[in-house]
Amino acid sequence: MTKVKSKLFKRLFTFIFLLVMIGIITISFANKQVEEATVGKNYDDLSNIPHNKVGLLLGTGKYLQDGRVNLYYQYRIDAAVALYEAGKLDFLLISGDNSTQNYDEPTSMKNDLIAAGIPEEKIYLDYAGFRTLDSVVRSKEIFGQSSITIISQKFHNQRAIYIAQAKEINAVGFNAKDVNIHYGLKTMLREKLARVKMFLDLQLGKEPKFLGEKIYIK
Repeated sequence: MTKVKSKLFKRLFTFIFLLVMIGIITISFANKQVEEATVGKNYDDLSNIPHNKVGLLLGTGKYLQDGRVNLYYQYRIDAAVALYEAGKLDFLLISGDNSTQNYDEPTSMKNDLIAAGIPEEKIYLDYAGFRTLDSVVRSKEIFGQSSITIISQKFHNQRAIYIAQAKEINAVGFNAKDVNIHYGLKTMLREKLARVKMFLDLQLGKEPKFLGEKIYIK
């Protein structure tokens, strides 16, 4: 290897190394900020969580690519039913992705909640919850809620609550059962990057993809 090539290789290696270190520091910072800001805002015990008029159930797909039921989905349904039956909320607002005719998270969740005994008139749907930021902001701007209980897994609740705090929404989270590390490894890795993107979105004043007419939750 010539001296010129050797220098170029060293510079390239240094550049890549610095990028990796900046990435690690940024991810660690975002993760620490979210966790510290949401201490005491997430609940596992039904007896301790405060009552809210509306529970914001964050959507996800019901089925995995191999046809199995998505455990994140099922555990969120279970958590929402438990909250309602315990009298910890009066209405459920399901916010998820309905970007195509064949993919409808809110309606799928609604059907399963009704099958579990939740009255249909107690359920509202937000079809434009394409991202967590959209779901949280729309709960206030479209559905008029300044205080909500967010229902998802703890890692997701933490990010959603952080967004809510930034948007002056009083939010707590009820933690749906989580999955084991082997099942959820890809999701947890994506969550680390999602927290960095969340910080960028908040700093840039990112708004939901759609807003629209207000919907009054009785």
